[in-house]
Amino acid sequence: MAHQAGGQRPAPRPVPDTCDTQAYLQDYGALLEYLSCPSLVVDRQWNVVMANRAFETFFGGVRPHPTAMPGENFLRFVLFHPDAGEILGEHEPGWCLPMLAQLRSALESCGHDPELQAIRRDIAQDPLMEAAYRQGLPHWIRAVGEAATRLDGAVRLLHHPDPRRGRIECRIVEESPQPLRELGHRHLTLVLRDPRRPAAAVRRPRRSRGTASHLTVVPAAES
Repeated sequence: MAHQAGGQRPAPRPVPDTCDTQAYLQDYGALLEYLSCPSLVVDRQWNVVMANRAFETFFGGVRPHPTAMPGENFLRFVLFHPDAGEILGEHEPGWCLPMLAQLRSALESCGHDPELQAIRRDIAQDPLMEAAYRQGLPHWIRAVGEAATRLDGAVRLLHHPDPRRGRIECRIVEESPQPLRELGHRHLTLVLRDPRRPAAAVRRPRRSRGTASHLTVVPAAES
Protein backbone atom coordinates (compact mmCIF):
# COMPACT_ATOMS: atom_id res chain seq x y z
CA MET A 1 0.00 0.00 0.00
CA ALA A 2 1.29 3.44 -0.83
CA HIS A 3 2.17 5.45 2.23
CA GLN A 4 3.51 8.76 3.43
CA ALA A 5 7.22 9.37 2.81
CA GLY A 6 9.94 11.39 4.46
CA GLY A 7 9.95 11.05 8.23
CA GLN A 8 7.10 10.84 10.71
CA ARG A 9 3.84 9.91 9.08
CA PRO A 10 1.27 12.71 9.38
CA ALA A 11 -2.39 12.19 10.16
CA PRO A 12 -4.38 10.86 7.18
CA ARG A 13 -5.88 13.53 4.95
CA PRO A 14 -9.68 13.65 5.22
CA VAL A 15 -11.57 12.30 2.23
CA PRO A 16 -15.31 12.10 1.53
CA ASP A 17 -16.73 9.43 3.81
CA THR A 18 -18.14 7.10 1.19
CA CYS A 19 -17.28 3.46 0.76
CA ASP A 20 -16.73 3.86 -2.97
CA THR A 21 -14.29 6.76 -2.54
CA GLN A 22 -12.32 5.03 0.19
CA ALA A 23 -12.16 1.79 -1.80
CA TYR A 24 -11.02 3.67 -4.91
CA LEU A 25 -8.23 5.45 -3.05
CA GLN A 26 -7.12 2.20 -1.44
CA ASP A 27 -6.92 0.51 -4.83
CA TYR A 28 -5.19 3.54 -6.33
CA GLY A 29 -2.59 3.32 -3.58
CA ALA A 30 -2.01 -0.31 -4.49
CA LEU A 31 -1.56 0.76 -8.11
CA LEU A 32 1.13 3.28 -7.11
CA GLU A 33 3.17 0.48 -5.55
CA TYR A 34 3.46 -1.23 -8.94
CA LEU A 35 5.30 1.82 -10.30
CA SER A 36 9.08 1.65 -10.08
CA CYS A 37 9.48 5.45 -10.32
CA PRO A 38 8.71 7.92 -7.51
CA SER A 39 4.99 8.64 -7.64
CA LEU A 40 2.65 10.65 -5.44
CA VAL A 41 -0.89 12.01 -5.23
CA VAL A 42 -1.33 15.56 -3.93
CA ASP A 43 -4.35 17.70 -3.11
CA ARG A 44 -4.97 21.33 -4.05
CA GLN A 45 -2.63 22.54 -1.30
CA TRP A 46 0.11 20.08 -2.36
CA ASN A 47 -0.38 17.96 0.74
CA VAL A 48 0.74 14.43 -0.10
CA VAL A 49 -2.31 12.18 0.02
CA MET A 50 -0.31 9.05 -0.85
CA ALA A 51 3.13 8.15 -2.17
CA ASN A 52 4.79 4.91 -3.17
CA ARG A 53 7.90 3.26 -1.75
CA ALA A 54 10.01 4.49 -4.68
CA PHE A 55 9.17 8.06 -3.62
CA GLU A 56 10.04 7.30 0.00
CA THR A 57 13.36 5.75 -1.04
CA PHE A 58 14.31 8.66 -3.28
CA PHE A 59 13.49 11.40 -0.77
CA GLY A 60 14.01 9.43 2.43
CA GLY A 61 17.46 10.86 3.18
CA VAL A 62 16.37 14.42 3.94
CA ARG A 63 16.71 15.73 7.47
CA PRO A 64 13.60 16.24 9.61
CA HIS A 65 11.81 19.55 9.14
CA PRO A 66 8.71 20.75 11.02
CA THR A 67 6.69 21.84 7.97
CA ALA A 68 8.52 20.94 4.75
CA MET A 69 8.98 17.18 4.56
CA PRO A 70 8.61 15.83 1.01
CA GLY A 71 6.07 13.21 2.04
CA GLU A 72 3.86 15.76 3.77
CA ASN A 73 3.68 18.79 1.48
CA PHE A 74 5.72 18.71 -1.71
CA LEU A 75 5.35 22.43 -2.45
CA ARG A 76 6.72 23.35 0.98
CA PHE A 77 9.56 20.87 0.50
CA VAL A 78 10.64 22.48 -2.78
CA LEU A 79 10.45 26.02 -1.40
CA PHE A 80 11.53 25.72 2.23
CA HIS A 81 13.47 22.55 3.02
CA PRO A 82 17.23 23.26 3.35
CA ASP A 83 18.05 19.88 1.75
CA ALA A 84 15.89 20.42 -1.34
CA GLY A 85 18.78 21.76 -3.40
CA GLU A 86 20.77 18.59 -2.74
CA ILE A 87 18.09 16.45 -4.41
CA LEU A 88 16.44 18.77 -6.92
CA GLY A 89 18.88 19.70 -9.68
CA GLU A 90 18.92 23.33 -10.85
CA HIS A 91 16.80 23.93 -7.80
CA GLU A 92 15.87 27.56 -8.37
CA PRO A 93 15.02 27.76 -12.11
CA GLY A 94 14.03 24.11 -12.46
CA TRP A 95 11.87 23.64 -9.39
CA CYS A 96 11.32 26.77 -7.25
CA LEU A 97 10.08 29.12 -9.95
CA PRO A 98 7.72 26.56 -11.56
CA MET A 99 6.33 25.69 -8.13
CA LEU A 100 5.88 29.36 -7.27
CA ALA A 101 3.90 29.59 -10.51
CA GLN A 102 1.78 26.64 -9.34
CA LEU A 103 1.12 28.45 -6.06
CA ARG A 104 0.18 31.66 -7.85
CA SER A 105 -2.29 29.77 -10.04
CA ALA A 106 -3.80 28.01 -7.02
CA LEU A 107 -4.21 31.31 -5.18
CA GLU A 108 -5.94 32.82 -8.21
CA SER A 109 -8.57 30.06 -8.13
CA CYS A 110 -8.72 29.40 -4.36
CA GLY A 111 -7.50 32.66 -2.89
CA HIS A 112 -9.17 32.20 0.50
CA ASP A 113 -7.77 28.72 1.14
CA PRO A 114 -6.10 28.88 4.59
CA GLU A 115 -3.30 26.42 3.77
CA LEU A 116 -2.35 28.22 0.58
CA GLN A 117 -2.48 31.53 2.43
CA ALA A 118 -0.16 30.11 5.10
CA ILE A 119 2.40 29.18 2.43
CA ARG A 120 2.06 32.66 0.96
CA ARG A 121 2.71 34.21 4.39
CA ASP A 122 5.83 32.08 4.86
CA ILE A 123 7.11 33.32 1.50
CA ALA A 124 6.43 36.92 2.54
CA GLN A 125 8.57 36.44 5.66
CA ASP A 126 11.62 35.59 3.52
CA PRO A 127 12.77 38.76 1.68
CA LEU A 128 14.53 36.88 -1.14
CA MET A 129 11.67 34.43 -1.64
CA GLU A 130 9.20 37.32 -1.61
CA ALA A 131 11.26 39.14 -4.24
CA ALA A 132 11.30 35.97 -6.33
CA TYR A 133 7.51 35.69 -6.09
CA ARG A 134 6.73 39.33 -6.83
CA GLN A 135 9.48 40.30 -9.30
CA GLY A 136 11.44 37.21 -10.29
CA LEU A 137 8.47 35.01 -11.20
CA PRO A 138 6.82 37.46 -13.65
CA HIS A 139 10.23 38.16 -15.23
CA TRP A 140 10.90 34.42 -15.61
CA ILE A 141 7.49 33.76 -17.17
CA ARG A 142 8.00 36.57 -19.68
CA ALA A 143 11.41 35.12 -20.56
CA VAL A 144 10.45 31.44 -20.93
CA GLY A 145 6.71 31.59 -21.65
CA GLU A 146 3.65 30.32 -19.79
CA ALA A 147 4.25 26.78 -21.07
CA ALA A 148 7.24 26.46 -18.72
CA THR A 149 4.93 26.79 -15.71
CA ARG A 150 3.15 23.52 -16.55
CA LEU A 151 4.46 20.41 -14.82
CA ASP A 152 3.08 17.65 -17.04
CA GLY A 153 5.77 16.68 -19.53
CA ALA A 154 8.47 18.89 -18.00
CA VAL A 155 12.00 17.46 -17.81
CA ARG A 156 13.83 18.30 -14.59
CA LEU A 157 17.17 17.39 -13.06
CA LEU A 158 17.58 15.35 -9.89
CA HIS A 159 20.51 14.17 -7.79
CA HIS A 160 19.99 10.45 -7.28
CA PRO A 161 20.52 9.23 -3.69
CA ASP A 162 22.67 6.43 -5.12
CA PRO A 163 26.01 8.19 -5.80
CA ARG A 164 26.68 5.76 -8.65
CA ARG A 165 23.79 7.33 -10.56
CA GLY A 166 24.73 10.94 -9.82
CA ARG A 167 22.76 13.59 -11.66
CA ILE A 168 19.82 12.24 -13.64
CA GLU A 169 16.82 13.59 -15.48
CA CYS A 170 13.17 13.01 -14.73
CA ARG A 171 10.11 13.66 -16.80
CA ILE A 172 7.11 14.72 -14.75
CA VAL A 173 4.00 12.87 -15.90
CA GLU A 174 0.62 13.93 -14.54
CA GLU A 175 -2.27 11.49 -14.74
CA SER A 176 -5.44 12.48 -12.93
CA PRO A 177 -8.42 10.22 -13.60
CA GLN A 178 -11.89 11.61 -13.04
CA PRO A 179 -12.35 10.29 -9.47
CA LEU A 180 -9.12 12.01 -8.40
CA ARG A 181 -10.06 15.25 -10.15
CA GLU A 182 -13.41 15.25 -8.36
CA LEU A 183 -11.50 15.15 -5.07
CA GLY A 184 -9.16 17.93 -6.19
CA HIS A 185 -6.23 15.52 -6.36
CA ARG A 186 -3.39 15.18 -8.87
CA HIS A 187 -1.20 12.14 -9.55
CA LEU A 188 2.41 12.97 -10.43
CA THR A 189 5.15 10.50 -11.38
CA LEU A 190 8.85 11.32 -11.73
CA VAL A 191 10.00 9.10 -14.60
CA LEU A 192 13.73 8.73 -13.97
CA ARG A 193 16.21 8.51 -16.82
CA ASP A 194 19.91 9.07 -17.36
CA PRO A 195 20.79 12.49 -18.83
CA ARG A 196 21.23 12.67 -22.58
CA ARG A 197 24.61 14.36 -22.24
CA PRO A 198 27.09 13.77 -19.42
CA ALA A 199 27.41 16.67 -17.03
CA ALA A 200 29.30 17.17 -13.81
CA ALA A 201 27.04 16.95 -10.80
CA VAL A 202 26.86 20.22 -8.90
CA ARG A 203 25.63 20.01 -5.34
CA ARG A 204 24.96 22.81 -2.94
CA PRO A 205 26.79 22.63 0.38
CA ARG A 206 24.60 21.17 3.12
CA ARG A 207 22.94 23.93 5.09
CA SER A 208 23.10 23.88 8.84
CA ARG A 209 19.98 22.73 10.65
CA GLY A 210 17.43 25.48 11.02
CA THR A 211 18.85 27.65 8.24
CA ALA A 212 16.17 29.05 5.97
CA SER A 213 16.16 28.04 2.33
CA HIS A 214 16.50 30.99 -0.05
CA LEU A 215 16.46 31.68 -3.72
CA THR A 216 19.92 33.10 -4.27
CA VAL A 217 19.33 34.43 -7.78
CA VAL A 218 16.31 36.64 -8.37
CA PRO A 219 16.12 38.10 -11.90
CA ALA A 220 15.60 41.83 -11.88
CA ALA A 221 12.13 42.87 -12.94
CA GLU A 222 11.90 44.64 -16.25
CA SER A 223 11.09 48.32 -16.02
